[in-house]
Amino acid sequence: MVGKLLVRGMLAGIVAGLLTFAFARIVGEPQVDQAISFEEKAAAARGEAPEPEIVSRQTQAGLGLLTGVVTYGAAFGGLFSLVFAYAYGRAGTLSVRALSAWLALGAFITLVIVPNIKYPANPPSVGDPETIGTRTGLFFLMIAISLATMVFSLKVRRRAAAKLGAWNGSIVAGLVFVVVIAAVQLSMPVINEVPAAFPAVLLWKFRVAAIGMQVVMWTTIGLLFGAMVERSAFMRTNARVTMKSA
Repeated sequence: MVGKLLVRGMLAGIVAGLLTFAFARIVGEPQVDQAISFEEKAAAARGEAPEPEIVSRQTQAGLGLLTGVVTYGAAFGGLFSLVFAYAYGRAGTLSVRALSAWLALGAFITLVIVPNIKYPANPPSVGDPETIGTRTGLFFLMIAISLATMVFSLKVRRRAAAKLGAWNGSIVAGLVFVVVIAAVQLSMPVINEVPAAFPAVLLWKFRVAAIGMQVVMWTTIGLLFGAMVERSAFMRTNARVTMKSA
């Protein structure tokens, strides 16, 4: 049963990856090209020779991007299906589609919104190459803290809902999540390596495009996976188990 869910999750992730690739090609890649052009002009103004192109820009924006987002989608789609398999039946009376949508929203907030608030995506020409290890480590640390805080908040919600009701319990859990994340983000180091001369509009468009890619990815996974599972043998099997237990 879990294996079938895993396959559907990966399929949903692959479709999400293809749609994300289309979005990135139309919305994101023009911003990357402009950022690279800015970097090349700045280097020329400093009298620096252009760096050799190891992988062509065409390959990066085409096959390389496609491979990356589809692999990302398949991997996270599979992980998403495992989380769904664990949560189904433990998340109250939520339907398959509702649970899938809520899980996708939770994943988007935890894995995308929270870390990007503190450490937003930067175009190729922004950032010191010597600090890339530090920046990457801090970003993934923020993801780990966000995940742990989300799990803790869900436990708080369960206990609060038993005393205050589902609605009030959800509000309490949401406040706990926001307060903890805000405290953590205020305590973590600030990294701002954007050159003063870098166009603010281009930086904004790039970051919006980066978030937009994740919106497409997680919206597709949440909605498509829920629709696929609702029509699958998984639902019929669980319906029979429910009838027998009744």
